[in-house]
Amino acid sequence: MFADLPLLSIIVWLPILGGIAVLLSGDKGDANGVRVLSLVISIATFILSLGLYADFDSSTSAMQFVEKTAWIPVFDINYHFGVDGFSMPLIILTTFTTILVVLAGWEVIKKKPSQYLAAFLIMEGLMVAVFSALDAIFFYVFWEAMLVPMFILIGVWGGERRVYATIKFFIYTFIGSVFMLVALIYMYYKGGSFAILDMHALSLTLDEQILIFLAFLAAFAVKVPMWPVHTWLPDAHVEAPTGGSVILAAIMLKIGGYGFLRFSMPITPDAAHSLDWLIIFMSLVAVVYIGFVALVQRDMKKLVAYSSIAHMGFVTLGLFVVFQIWENPANASGGGAALAVEGAMIQMISHGFISGAMFLMIGVLYDRMHTREINAYGGVVHTMPVFAGFAVFFAMSNAGLPGTSGFVGEFMVILASFQANFWYAFLGALTLILGAAYTLWMVKRVFYGEIANEGVRVLKDLNSREFIIMTTLAIAVLVLGLWPAPVVDVMHATVENFLQHIAVSKL
Repeated sequence: MFADLPLLSIIVWLPILGGIAVLLSGDKGDANGVRVLSLVISIATFILSLGLYADFDSSTSAMQFVEKTAWIPVFDINYHFGVDGFSMPLIILTTFTTILVVLAGWEVIKKKPSQYLAAFLIMEGLMVAVFSALDAIFFYVFWEAMLVPMFILIGVWGGERRVYATIKFFIYTFIGSVFMLVALIYMYYKGGSFAILDMHALSLTLDEQILIFLAFLAAFAVKVPMWPVHTWLPDAHVEAPTGGSVILAAIMLKIGGYGFLRFSMPITPDAAHSLDWLIIFMSLVAVVYIGFVALVQRDMKKLVAYSSIAHMGFVTLGLFVVFQIWENPANASGGGAALAVEGAMIQMISHGFISGAMFLMIGVLYDRMHTREINAYGGVVHTMPVFAGFAVFFAMSNAGLPGTSGFVGEFMVILASFQANFWYAFLGALTLILGAAYTLWMVKRVFYGEIANEGVRVLKDLNSREFIIMTTLAIAVLVLGLWPAPVVDVMHATVENFLQHIAVSKL
């Protein structure tokens, strides 16, 4: 259907140019016109992104929808796009989430709505470009550029400590990115190409691989974020506006996981194998320790932010446990490796839905009460029964309730971890207990019991716009939880090729 169109370029540049048009329209005229224009652009981008799924050939691991044009020929830097089973689902998640963010800020954002919406549209295009870039410098340019709209969103529409949060966010992510740039330049001089797929085939010694792997780890661990470089995330979430928190949790964190899949493991497989214990240790600390940290939070946003760190620990655990699955004598076939990687991918997509829903839920309460403190609530179910129903559903999904998407990815990773080491699976499974503990604690305090105060007593239930947002996300969580096959099927060939590649030593 879209074979003759430069579909990826359209999906990248439509929201960027649309965001610029929204920005130029300004806030002097009808604000609703700006909102409608932003919504139309985001819906159009999402529909076009579905064309990637419709025309995607799931039988091959080759890059599809490839576009390549010389950009800076003297350094062999190209305008180079393409997608496979890893990037295509994440692009659709990005375009889907942007629609919800535009709707969520419809009535809430009174201050400079055109600039607010433009920032999200531009960031959407930049994130799609990151997921589809096949040239390393091209990837790096968009990787850095997407920090700017988020920096502005937190800095302009954030809370009281927004300046501190934005500077911390920028410093952490920028410093990590510098190490990645050094690694990319080194590999260019080593192999003469900035093409990512050429870097996959680059011959490197173990020492070179370890240094390059650590450079990538500095960039991607911060973005995930992994323990102990996670401390910027709770501050950024607390100070960010609701839409910023949704995009940060649902999409931007996934770029770190995607970086391991696209760069760290295929380019430096021997180093990834040698240092798998380090990533597994960091992942399990995130799953267990950060789960306990979430238990003591009094701010709903901080609780969900720490929850995100714990759930993303499953992603990195699933990716790096594959080496120990292969090494386990009791698992000669190594068949759990594909289960681990596919589970990590499902976890990324599921967390995009659930974390986005949780932050939107907190935003609904904050818009009405202007506080995120758990102690300020109680008995919300009496005045907002429909909203409470959605909130409990999303909270249980966050805790890994079977039948929801929150269960599928974690269960796949736990099953695969059993084939590597019993204790990995045991510690990983603790998140089901800890997740239920901190999530149900919040639900009990906020939604049940007696009405806490007059502010809760006069709360109004969801309006039609909020109901549409919550219903859409609830359907997504249920569909992925009950029927993950459409997502697993499109990535299976890519996963098999990925595993075959990283199983071969470069030494």
